[in-house]
Amino acid sequence: MTGSGVPELLDLAGIFVFAVSGALAAVNKRLDLVGMVVLAEITALGGGILRDLIIGDVPPAAFTSLGYVLVPVAASALVFFWHPQVARILPTVLMFDAAGLGLFCATGTLKALEYGLSPLHSVMLGVVTAIGGGILRDMLSGQIPSVLYDRQLYALPALLGAMVVACAGSFDLHGAGVTAGAALLAFALRLLAMRHGWRTPRPRGVKD
Repeated sequence: MTGSGVPELLDLAGIFVFAVSGALAAVNKRLDLVGMVVLAEITALGGGILRDLIIGDVPPAAFTSLGYVLVPVAASALVFFWHPQVARILPTVLMFDAAGLGLFCATGTLKALEYGLSPLHSVMLGVVTAIGGGILRDMLSGQIPSVLYDRQLYALPALLGAMVVACAGSFDLHGAGVTAGAALLAFALRLLAMRHGWRTPRPRGVKD
């Protein structure tokens, strides 16, 4: 699910933290073990599957690598037995989730560029890669996707990270350095938003 130059280990790490967030959502909704695994898998893999289907990279990587399937199962097991402890360290989990967001928006955009999409469409697909799993998680758990009321910024950091990769590609700049820089930008913006409570503006006159 990553673009070239990014170690698969980092990809699996991002999948793991996204899966933990999906499993915790299942606990909050009082779902059983099956529901927990489903939400963990969807959250971790949904964005990458959507991207691969759109660009025609079939079967998607999630269906060709055993690790991509087993990592969310391991995350589900961790949350199933120790969810109070996992919830207690949620700020740390959110930090890693921000890292996964940055990684996936960058690598998703890079892969779209490699498949010949325009910079604009590559940015769109990079954002889908980063936030698609979370949207599917929220829909399956019966709530409005959090990206639609972007508290503490989620979609915007992904958008900026994707734009950096696309702009660099327009100048024929590629490689792990560009990917890491874009991922770091999205990661830093997400962390700052969580720390300072930044959010995207509401329409004039609409209050919280």
